[in-house]
Amino acid sequence: MLCNLYIENIAVIQQADIDFSGGLTVLSGETGAGKSIIIDALSAILGGRTSRELIRTGQNKACVAASFSQLSDEVLALLSELGFEPEEGQLLLRRELYADGRNQCRINGKPAALSNLKTLGEKLVSIYGQHDGQHLMNEQLHMDYLDAFGGLEKPLEDYLKNYEALLQLNRRMKALSMSTAEKERRRALLPARIEELKQAKVLPGEQEELLSLRQELQNGEKIAEGLADAANLLDGGQEQESLADRLAQAVKALSRGARYSAAAEGLEKRMRELSLLAADLSGDLADELTRLNYSPKKLEQTEHRLDQISRLCIKYSVPADQLEEHLAALEEELDTLDNLDDSLDQLKGEYAAMRADLYEEAGRLHALRQTAAELMAREIEGELHDLDLKNARFCAEVADLRTESQTRFTKKGTDTVRFLLSANAGEDLKPLAKVASGGELSRIMLAMKTVLSAGEQGMSAVFDEVDAGVSGRAAQRVAEKLQALSNTRQVLCITHLPQIAAVADQHLLIAKTEREGRTYTQVTPLDREGRKREIARIIGGAVITEKTLASAEEMLKKG
Repeated sequence: MLCNLYIENIAVIQQADIDFSGGLTVLSGETGAGKSIIIDALSAILGGRTSRELIRTGQNKACVAASFSQLSDEVLALLSELGFEPEEGQLLLRRELYADGRNQCRINGKPAALSNLKTLGEKLVSIYGQHDGQHLMNEQLHMDYLDAFGGLEKPLEDYLKNYEALLQLNRRMKALSMSTAEKERRRALLPARIEELKQAKVLPGEQEELLSLRQELQNGEKIAEGLADAANLLDGGQEQESLADRLAQAVKALSRGARYSAAAEGLEKRMRELSLLAADLSGDLADELTRLNYSPKKLEQTEHRLDQISRLCIKYSVPADQLEEHLAALEEELDTLDNLDDSLDQLKGEYAAMRADLYEEAGRLHALRQTAAELMAREIEGELHDLDLKNARFCAEVADLRTESQTRFTKKGTDTVRFLLSANAGEDLKPLAKVASGGELSRIMLAMKTVLSAGEQGMSAVFDEVDAGVSGRAAQRVAEKLQALSNTRQVLCITHLPQIAAVADQHLLIAKTEREGRTYTQVTPLDREGRKREIARIIGGAVITEKTLASAEEMLKKG
């Protein structure tokens, strides 16, 4: 369970220290107040990808930390495997983001790789944003959803082990089929290529980060010149007073008459705000100029590394992110060539037998998926009916592509899976992308996550505006479903619906303010009176009346 989230210098959030309870926590506030920033921060501490733009303007680094309790056995085992131990049953994750692209991560105070945060994050929190609806419509992911629901991890693991053994045997047969000269040519060629890729150590995502860095470095001089010119104009140069000084003098001049005139008092206040903003801006310009480090040497190093990666991609005809996989394939090929002691005829017999076994195993996997698909359809249809889609029909279509004459095996078997839906009476089942509207897609996602959550026991669930496109009676059904889901796991939900806010166990208000020309976002836990006023605001907008307050009170009592 997520107990605390600490955020520092993330976008408009200068600092926030948020405690979470169990059950259902809702986060609400005006549009643009910064609710999505909290989800971005949570994603960052779970190992998600970030950009430098996430760091608050004028700051060199940002920090996110999160503490978790009630850790599942799976998380405890994973921690031990990664070389970390919980402290008094608690897990503390920390990630610092720097403007130059660096990351510093810690797990219970010990240095850790970003990949460790991502591995743990996948077992701690599930974040369901509006983009997850697009995942539901991606038929390439439907098999993964079905397999997770059916608990097919062990059958899939067994199948994959045999599938990879068949591939390895096929490679050995191909190697044996080579001419002696070709074998020797490959033996002579592979060690150098393997050593080249090992020395290069190209990491997934490295090329993309370097391209972004190069763009900044190439334009560093322009950026620095622009900042310096702006700072000089603001400061007035050596012979003139700075703008901030002149504004301060203007404030002093206006103050002489402010006590006698309401108009002069108003002008003095505005001038004072302008003076503070100019001083603040001058400091920010100076800080940014100090931070800049666009050295020609750094650009040269970046260009050299990009050239190296590009040459390797061209040489081996693979994208940069697949160079690691290509290295593993070359090492396996060399090992195979060094151990060609089996006769080709013997291997062909073994291959035929293994292929026949894999064919049967794929058939058993297909049968398990069929059974899981039928159960999934029944449960999701039930959830959809509860969510006011009374006539909805759902189908997980599983097609077996095996044939006696020709079968193409994949890592996941020989099936294709796609989800079909009929949202209204009299309509045929069609792919999700062709039938689901925005509001329906939100409810379909919630229905599926409710059904699939049995396989995510102990994980916190975060819903980012799952209520999109939902209103009226359907909104009440969504609220009831989220409340029911929170009985078995911690649920956090960003919402604009009073029905959801009213059933929460904890309510956090996200509010944006402006001080001295800067924007700040604050997170405030609400008591019952605060909840009533916030729900009234959601119901009626900016103007809160006695009628909206009464409606909010009634909703809270029912919730």
